[in-house]
Amino acid sequence: MRSEPLAWPPVSAQAASLLEEAADLLVLHRDFAAAVERCEAGCDSLGTGPGPGPGSGPGPSPESSAEVKCSLCVVGIQALAEMNRWREVLSWVLQYYHVPEHLPPKVLELCILLYSKVREPQVMLEVGSSWLRDQTNKSLPEYGSLLELYLLHVLLPLGRFEEAEELVHGCDVIDSKQQLAFLGTICESRCQWTKQEEMHSAAEEQKDAATETVLGALSQKLLTMLTLLRRALRSMSSHFCLLPYKKMLLATFLLYLVVVRLDPDEVQTVTGKLSCPRLSIYLSQLEVLQASPTALPFIYKLVQLFRQAWAAVFSPIHRPPIQD
Repeated sequence: MRSEPLAWPPVSAQAASLLEEAADLLVLHRDFAAAVERCEAGCDSLGTGPGPGPGSGPGPSPESSAEVKCSLCVVGIQALAEMNRWREVLSWVLQYYHVPEHLPPKVLELCILLYSKVREPQVMLEVGSSWLRDQTNKSLPEYGSLLELYLLHVLLPLGRFEEAEELVHGCDVIDSKQQLAFLGTICESRCQWTKQEEMHSAAEEQKDAATETVLGALSQKLLTMLTLLRRALRSMSSHFCLLPYKKMLLATFLLYLVVVRLDPDEVQTVTGKLSCPRLSIYLSQLEVLQASPTALPFIYKLVQLFRQAWAAVFSPIHRPPIQD
């Protein structure tokens, strides 16, 4: 059933109408952006004052304006949370209340629960502390419940145990029974926090030990592989050092000269530049070989067979035909 708007002053009636539209858009139509727009329009129509206060002058009733603004902010917070814009909630609310001390209890409660649910309680650390230390707020009936909410959802999850104890000891609004209950809750939370830290430290130590074990095994395997590789390289180098490099090089060079049939004069020129007596002797024998094929018949036949094979492979018969 819609509330009767006749009892509202003109400005409050406009804000109340925007509040109803915002609630309908939030709950029925699920149009969260439009709901936030209606809430902003309603809060702007009421002004950015903190709420009831002396000397407010003519106009809408301060109590009714504060209630409507609080309801508009509640709807706006829910709409922003539905759009996953919870990071904007606190700044969005403070633009209409300026300072945390002027926040209505319902708005502060909703903000604490919201940021606790998204695991960002540190956002409300300074805001809640400022609100709870304000002397005007201590006279409100919701102060005790908000103090408990602030302890359970902000200070204790953040490990601020000393600050929580100081806040409880310095609060003269709650009675001794409530104070003892709060201190017991803080002590229990501190014990749980200590156990969790010890378990976390033990888990970290086990993880570090396992990592060191794995790294040690890998390093040992790597060291073994490097040792084996060094031994293999050393044996290979010692084996190659035993090979007659000079003889192999001379034999390869002589075979190249036999196959390619370089000009002996050019070879003598190169040999003179190299200044290698042994190579000159071999080249002299090569000249004899070229002058008299019967001197070394086996090598001569080998060279002839190689040349015949070369001519057979690269003869004009095996070449691809030239097309016009």
